[in-house]
Amino acid sequence: MLDRLYVDLADGDLRLFKLTQAHRETLRAVCAADGDVWEIYSSSFGPDHFDQSFDALIGGGGRMPYAIIDGDRLIGMTAWLRPDWSAQTVEIGNSYIHPAARGTGFNGRLKKLMIDHAFAAGIRRIEFRIDERNARSQAAVAKLGGVKEGVLRAERMTWTGHVRDTGLWSLLAKEWQG
Repeated sequence: MLDRLYVDLADGDLRLFKLTQAHRETLRAVCAADGDVWEIYSSSFGPDHFDQSFDALIGGGGRMPYAIIDGDRLIGMTAWLRPDWSAQTVEIGNSYIHPAARGTGFNGRLKKLMIDHAFAAGIRRIEFRIDERNARSQAAVAKLGGVKEGVLRAERMTWTGHVRDTGLWSLLAKEWQG
């Protein structure tokens, strides 16, 4: 199923390519465009932490990252996380898009492309794990039709040392309206 799930995806000028070393410097500049956002992420892709976080992201360990391309510009990243083939589940996460693309509907298109593909590939449940402080991401997942199942209290420690409560959201294939 991995071979069916982790493939390049496209919808017009929106394209997702497997994230590689070749994307490192461009993504570094894109991530530096919003230094404050990293405070509510599990790991920082800000200038002081970028290389360590990038290396971990492309290093495997249940992560299948993408470079997000809009037209001819790399504008962010996203990933399939924690695929569980026996349960037919996967998480969408590690998502960041350049501030200029936020609020434009671009993220909705991006997530729709990923969700449609995951369900077509045989996934039946998609999860989103969102820091409880991240109201923007929670609103975006709710707009897609995601259901908040609860809060995983003190679920992880972030790069800042903050003990994070994580909202667990899901979307089931049988619920997806596309």
